[in-house]
Amino acid sequence: MNKKDTIIFDLDGTLLNSLEDLKVSVNYALYGFKYPKQTLEMVRNNVGNGVEKLIERSLPDGKNNPNFEVCLSIFKEHYAKHMDVNTKPYPHILETLATLKTKGYKLAVVSNKFDAAVKPLCKKYFKTLIDVAIGQEKDTKKKPAPDTVYIALDELNSTAEKSVFIGDSEVDIQTAKNAGMDCISVSWGYKTKDFLEENGASIIIDTPFELLNYL
Repeated sequence: MNKKDTIIFDLDGTLLNSLEDLKVSVNYALYGFKYPKQTLEMVRNNVGNGVEKLIERSLPDGKNNPNFEVCLSIFKEHYAKHMDVNTKPYPHILETLATLKTKGYKLAVVSNKFDAAVKPLCKKYFKTLIDVAIGQEKDTKKKPAPDTVYIALDELNSTAEKSVFIGDSEVDIQTAKNAGMDCISVSWGYKTKDFLEENGASIIIDTPFELLNYL
């Protein structure tokens, strides 16, 4: 891997363990319509492609469900108010980010979570450690399209060649490829190591500190 000066992270499953809060808000949205509750494992399997896809996968009949838009709206409203109840950084994430910052790396978050959640979560948990935080908005394509990655690179005054993408899913592997970037996958997130290998992961790390060995 060539020398890098920029690191772009996925958020959920990479920096933050947010599954419990996502599960609570999904079930809150489903409860009023008496739809089946989602378990933590169900939510784990449904995340990664944005909240619309999360609700689509959680509802009977998905987007064809006549209550899809209402459930999505209820979820967003509830999650915006309760997104940091149980959510927390994975072990050693903050120390690793601080070390990278000290070494002069430019750090960004690019997530398929909606932008109105990404920015406050990053501000709360990472404060000044993350230079740029970008979530999904209606006028931008979500990962694995490279659009939000390019926005982050532009704000950081960096290039794909000088950057590496860190994520926990096949979406992140595809995003890095589409953006022309190297990718490092993490095994502590929402996907298993076997799953990541099957989906083309070339480098997989088991602890945040291992990241320092590849930069």
